Amino acid sequence: MKQRLLKTICFLLLPVLLLTGCWQEEPSLLGEGELLQTDQQETEPSGSRVILPELFSLPYAPELTLDPVTCPDGMQQVVASLICEGLFRLGTALEPEPCLCQNYTYDETTYTYVFTLRSGVTFSDGTPLTSDDVKATLDRAGKSERYGSRLSGISQVIAGDTTVTVVLSAPNTGFPALLDVPVVKAGTESSPIGTGPYLLSTESTGTYLVSNQSWWRGSQPTDRIALVEAIDQDTMLYRFTSHDVQLITADLTGTDPISATGSISYCDANTTILQYLGCNVTREPLDTPAFRRALSLGISRQTLVSAFLSGHGTAAQFPVSPVSPLYPEDLEETENHETFFAALKESGYTPDRTLTLLVNEENSFKVSVAEAIADSFSSDGVPMTVKALPWEEYTATLAAGDFDLYYGEVKLTADWDLRSLLSTEGTLNMGGWTDFQTDQLLSAFVSSADRPAAMKQLCTRLREQAPILPICFKSTSVLMQTDVLTGLTPTMAEPFYNLSDCTIQLRES
Repeated sequence: MKQRLLKTICFLLLPVLLLTGCWQEEPSLLGEGELLQTDQQETEPSGSRVILPELFSLPYAPELTLDPVTCPDGMQQVVASLICEGLFRLGTALEPEPCLCQNYTYDETTYTYVFTLRSGVTFSDGTPLTSDDVKATLDRAGKSERYGSRLSGISQVIAGDTTVTVVLSAPNTGFPALLDVPVVKAGTESSPIGTGPYLLSTESTGTYLVSNQSWWRGSQPTDRIALVEAIDQDTMLYRFTSHDVQLITADLTGTDPISATGSISYCDANTTILQYLGCNVTREPLDTPAFRRALSLGISRQTLVSAFLSGHGTAAQFPVSPVSPLYPEDLEETENHETFFAALKESGYTPDRTLTLLVNEENSFKVSVAEAIADSFSSDGVPMTVKALPWEEYTATLAAGDFDLYYGEVKLTADWDLRSLLSTEGTLNMGGWTDFQTDQLLSAFVSSADRPAAMKQLCTRLREQAPILPICFKSTSVLMQTDVLTGLTPTMAEPFYNLSDCTIQLRES
């Protein structure tokens, strides 16, 4: 398991990828236009003087809503995460942890979940959390752009006295992982009231997050957080580099360079974003499982992550994150030249043509990884070349099936339902993979009471057939002004996941 990465660097120009737009909740290819990132530049020697702020501050756009169901990604979601909480939250292992839900039951015959609300929890205005509030949020979320796809399996939500019943249209034993939807008190969507550690306060001197004195889960490291206006991404970046704000979310291996300055710390969080090689299994020699498996054994995943993604990811041989307890670590195979050459020989492969590896040209990190893979295979006797295409042409070429291999990236859902990517009818099954046994194992996993065992069976089949070749799961990052916020452990959805354990250092006024 990869430990949390924490580094402090004094920057002249820091590579920063501000999270913009809406993340896809349904698995879908990620590429051009999804994210913005900085140029890679030389770093400044350490030793810059750190100036502490008088008040910890975050950027936000006042003209945009802070309703977590409908607000855009990036810093609006960061602010909203301090106001509202969900029935569950995703932990550092990307597993659901009960939050506003005390406990739950699941009826596998009727696909019905009954969630019991945590007793004694109140909203920040002092009113009690009710099942009607949860139902109202889930009903809205089911129709929203952000959460609609992930909640499409819900056929009915019923509010009880202290319970919320959710009836699914099909089995899903991993469904709680999809319920980290922040709950908003019904009727307060325009100025959301939640059960979280802070509440929104508009005052004559500005807009603030003020500590919720009735927060049920712990203490806050500061009583007030200032919200500083940032009308666009350039303004947000300026606010951060000038230390007007002390924290932003970032992805350090994305597209469209921008730059930032200052003495900055960053902390990585695991995500469900998979990078992989997709195979066109309708073309020789990729129509042979033994050859595809040989290719998998020839990929030096950890080296690729370290050398070309600057460590911002976790190498993976299967399409489930290695930090998850579902990851079948004992099925991993040794990646080296000896096992690769032996498997290649056994597959009967003969190098009668050069294979083409597609990648979208907008992301220099993906292009570099693809080129490294192609160069390695070519030097080992499997001629391969990279074809970098603009995003629209790249996706059109995939849809037409006019490729041998492609470098793909997809955000999977936290219930690890892989059917969109690997089933016969999957919308992301670009390589034409068709296998009845895999389809059965995919369906068995989503309905299994023993999810680790079911995932292991599925991954055993995927190791044999290798329809895709996983490379890694990307990390996302939280960037902070050095020495201001310490002890932070972010997660994919919550930069302030362990808020009560954090310390905020401020300048004495």
